[in-house]
Amino acid sequence: MKEADWVHFACHGIQDAKNPTDSGLCLANERRLKISDIIGLSRSRGGLAFLSACQTATGDEGLSDEAIHIAAGMLFAGYGGVIGTMWSISDTLAPIVARDVYEHLFRNGTRPDYREAAMALHEAIGRVRDSGEVSFNEWVPFIHVGL
Repeated sequence: MKEADWVHFACHGIQDAKNPTDSGLCLANERRLKISDIIGLSRSRGGLAFLSACQTATGDEGLSDEAIHIAAGMLFAGYGGVIGTMWSISDTLAPIVARDVYEHLFRNGTRPDYREAAMALHEAIGRVRDSGEVSFNEWVPFIHVGL
């Protein structure tokens, strides 16, 4: 991750309310990529972190501004934009949203610009919402933070 401009995680996310910096992404072999590990990367600015996992932008109401979550850790580490989720997401819908976001970002056949990620997510969610095939609770957790 330290050298990658773009990262995509499709896994499970865990929010630890008692120790927020222990929140993280569940990786293979029961390893967890914790917020404390992520913020220690201190990489150059730019790029996109797509967190297709549950609760990656969920804070805790007991914390000031609820700002300690995995998506915030990615911003702190230097990613310019982060797509995350505020609560659990559907295993069926998540890959559809990801596909549509990437289709938008790669549409011109040129190097994608992470600053287009917010619009790409907006359009992807709009298509899902307008289809009428999924409930509000399924499409609304996806958010973009950063540029």
